[in-house]
Amino acid sequence: MSEARAAKAGEKKLQILRTIAEMLERPESVKITTALMAKQLDVSEAALYRHFASKAQMYEGLIEFIETGMFSVIGQIEGKEDNGLKQAEAIVASLLRFAQKNRGLTRVLVGDALVHENPRLQVRINQLLDRMGATLKQCLKLASAQGALPPTHDFAAHADLLVCYTLGRWQRFVKSNFKDEPLAHWPAQWSLLSK
Repeated sequence: MSEARAAKAGEKKLQILRTIAEMLERPESVKITTALMAKQLDVSEAALYRHFASKAQMYEGLIEFIETGMFSVIGQIEGKEDNGLKQAEAIVASLLRFAQKNRGLTRVLVGDALVHENPRLQVRINQLLDRMGATLKQCLKLASAQGALPPTHDFAAHADLLVCYTLGRWQRFVKSNFKDEPLAHWPAQWSLLSK
């Protein structure tokens, strides 16, 4: 395949993923089928399957996109901020901000868009959440080494609390039809979460 054709195929894949994300932003949560996607893109269903082997593979592409974007920002935060507690704060805030800017992708993160889809997709989301937890745990350990948290602090429990909080804010955002913004009350809530 020539480079131009490969680039065009890559652009088409990205267009399909963007379309799914846009469809997921709609308040009326209709089951997204390949027929609906094809209609939205004004192509045949067969054209979709030239780029993705299955609908599950399309969702996997979205999850990879989410993970790459999130962990790119997390890497930037870790590179710029030396303070472990401030790293954790900035990471959680960035995860909430990501949801606020990417409504459709948030429905994927909370599993809302994955109901009746291949179970391996939820496993993939759980792995992403585990990775978030491990990252936050490292930030909290750094905070302890810097004297901000006691050495006896339960880092795993604290990191889990931050992941559960983030997931809860995402869930509330989705269930409120994107009205209850994830960053609402953030400064006050962080002061409680950081203790």
